[in-house]
Amino acid sequence: MCIGRPLRILEMHDLSALCEDPGGARESLDMSLLGAQAPGTWVLAFLGHARAVLDAAEAQRVHAALQALGAVMRGESPDIDECFADLAGREPQLPEHLRRPAKPN
Repeated sequence: MCIGRPLRILEMHDLSALCEDPGGARESLDMSLLGAQAPGTWVLAFLGHARAVLDAAEAQRVHAALQALGAVMRGESPDIDECFADLAGREPQLPEHLRRPAKPN
């Protein structure tokens, strides 16, 4: 399984970027799929490649979800509603193209 992680661009070098995760760890990302981005931009990284540009709030939501997943895997009990605030109090909905058509009456 591949899980995307939010990283903030520190420096751009042609189509690679030096990035930092919210914990301070740094890594180089291939930016071929997104092109050059400004330092400070948040991206979603998969296996060394930037795949999507994120705003700061979305990057924080992804980071909180990954922290919660890690806590659960360690046997801890995080506040799930806080870690998945975008899902709290609602049922997740399938995208329109995956929903079954309504049956005629």
